Amino acid sequence: MFMGEFDHTIDAKGRIIIPAKFREDLGEQFVLTLGLDGCLFAYPNDEWQVFIEKLKTLPGTKEARKLQRYFMAGAAACEIDKQGRILIPAKLRTAAALEKDIVFVGVLNKIEIWSKQRWDENNDYDDVDQIAEHMSEYGISF
Repeated sequence: MFMGEFDHTIDAKGRIIIPAKFREDLGEQFVLTLGLDGCLFAYPNDEWQVFIEKLKTLPGTKEARKLQRYFMAGAAACEIDKQGRILIPAKLRTAAALEKDIVFVGVLNKIEIWSKQRWDENNDYDDVDQIAEHMSEYGISF
């Protein structure tokens, strides 16, 4: 399980150092893809397979096909080098606006990779109490 928030930087070649706390659970090879809200998702290979199986079960609707393409077309296999870095493909860097300062966020079975600016814009929990009230519909109570 991934949890925590870590600030890092991306170098001129598009490489980032994966936080040490995430490396073991992520594995030497993993999948990076477009995420939601303007970030990237990083999945360990076993969690990626679980996600793929869920995508396969979607109905044949236009929306489902679009969602499948969104996650699959942007997906890239990544490998951590000896310095603990990965190279983020240019297309994914552009999509997530990764330029210098980035934030890694552990979210259960995946890691989100954000530009610092986008993270600051989306990291607003003013309405979390209202959201929590509705979680009982999903069997979650606090």
